[in-house]
Amino acid sequence: MATPIAHYPSTFIKVIIVGAGFGGLITAIECLNKGHKAIVLEKVAEWKQLGDILSLGPNSGQILSRYSPEHIDAKLRPLCMDNDRFKIFSHAGDFITEQIVPQDPSKPMYNGHRADLHKVIFDYAVSLGIEIKMGARVTSYNEDEGKDSNAAWVKLESGEVIRGDLIVAADGLRSKAKKVVLQSHGFDIGTGEDRGAGGMWRERSSGYSVYRAWYDAEECGLSKDPLTKFLTEKDTHVGWLGQDVHFLVASLKGGKEISWVATHPIIGEGEPIDDEADGEDWMNPSPGKVEEALKLFEGWDPVCKAIVSKTPSLIDFPLITRTPLPAFVSRNGWLCLLGDSAHPFLPTSIQGASQSMEDGVVLATSLSLSYFSPHHAHLSTAERVAIGTRSYEKLRYERVIAAQQTGVKVMEQWHKKEDDDNWEEAKKKPEKVELPRDEWLLGHDAEWWCRGVWEDMRQELAGGNKVPLEKLAAGPESIEVVGQKY
Repeated sequence: MATPIAHYPSTFIKVIIVGAGFGGLITAIECLNKGHKAIVLEKVAEWKQLGDILSLGPNSGQILSRYSPEHIDAKLRPLCMDNDRFKIFSHAGDFITEQIVPQDPSKPMYNGHRADLHKVIFDYAVSLGIEIKMGARVTSYNEDEGKDSNAAWVKLESGEVIRGDLIVAADGLRSKAKKVVLQSHGFDIGTGEDRGAGGMWRERSSGYSVYRAWYDAEECGLSKDPLTKFLTEKDTHVGWLGQDVHFLVASLKGGKEISWVATHPIIGEGEPIDDEADGEDWMNPSPGKVEEALKLFEGWDPVCKAIVSKTPSLIDFPLITRTPLPAFVSRNGWLCLLGDSAHPFLPTSIQGASQSMEDGVVLATSLSLSYFSPHHAHLSTAERVAIGTRSYEKLRYERVIAAQQTGVKVMEQWHKKEDDDNWEEAKKKPEKVELPRDEWLLGHDAEWWCRGVWEDMRQELAGGNKVPLEKLAAGPESIEVVGQKY
């Protein structure tokens, strides 16, 4: 268990968090730890089991390591994959390379079913006394100018109004707060074909979709098939790369459960997306057909077809590309976006949930540092909150954009049309197909870093020198990586 970095006195800042996903829950926990008062509003009436495989990298594992090990690590471990390597094969079944899974108790990795991981964190938040209001659907986000505190408020579908000092919209891709934030800065977001004019909120098909499945290995006969039995003997993680398709398979809980994903091309790359009906939604995913998925694996290693053919059901999840939003925080500073509402990730980045958790740490820490800064002693709560959220935005912006690009990089290196000669080249240079494990990304300690660089960012916001890129943890040039102190 990591040692808490510092004691944070109470600020009495009231934070309204919309959305009880990973980002929303971690933000609530971090607000509690940093002396703020948080309430979480979740639109669904009761907790539901949604999704399939999800990975929390060492950068988010470090965040969790600062929480109660009895409530977090002891409960997550039995639910997660316990493997020591990831093996990569060509589509024909030729071994290319393997990557050893790093083992660091202070920066643990958790790979398991999204619902299993989420329930552990949800229950932990409840055990801390954090108020989570289920069935609370937000219909509007509002800010009142000229107030010293309680300047932000939301209205629920029930008609109830909830006031606070800050609203955190952690409610996903279709957050209504996104439009409010952008329009507060005067951005014309447009609609349909025109949405995103000038690069503000452009959504387009990536040209790819992902078949996704999770099922019981024993019930579906994997242990009885010589081709798939190896998956049931221990936790295993393997991948096959083919012509514009990649297929990843994981067995968990001692080989009892199977997860697989197959990313494949679709027609319509670059076309505008109707974000109300694109199927990119765990609450209402688009169903897939096993017989259609099997067509991807003609001529592949027969193991692949054997795994897919035993699948009882699957979904087909479209991958959408989005230009970075120009702002995560409203002009007044009392409404901010967090997680997918601010910066959605391609699954090949393996960082979506982890980055939303980093968001929560940096936001809660920035609010505390701003509130108690001696330079802000003469300011109202509303003014201190606004500086806290603006510093959060500036501290996170470059890093999340750089992290998003890792997913694009993996897609590019795995989806080039390859022939046998290229695979021989990949065996000689396995880094061409290996998952990137950049230290600047996975070795990041969000709280330690935020505390170290926050004063520089405060000075920038006050009109001082711009914080250099190497201090923003947004690439291999990061000072944090090379071991220097801020």
